[in-house]
Amino acid sequence: MNFDFKRMLKFEHNVGEKEKKYRLYGGAALLVISLFIPGGEVLLLLVGMVLVATGYFGWCPAYSGLNKNTCEAVGDSTESAPTESDSSEG
Repeated sequence: MNFDFKRMLKFEHNVGEKEKKYRLYGGAALLVISLFIPGGEVLLLLVGMVLVATGYFGWCPAYSGLNKNTCEAVGDSTESAPTESDSSEG
């Protein structure tokens, strides 16, 4: 598996809506947890900030480099478009 650095710099949305929600909630939880741990866990704080940022912007640099995309395609709608036979009576 190759890592594509040029694709990583395009900043195209590659995080889907469902995953955005999970990243935002998980990152916020890690941020809150890192504040209440004695000694302040810096690692939890950094991971939480990265998750919140990638969830907010909808772009993950690791996904770009690995050519991964969790956004739903435009044509993947479950509803079918009406056809001529549907609109004609008879």
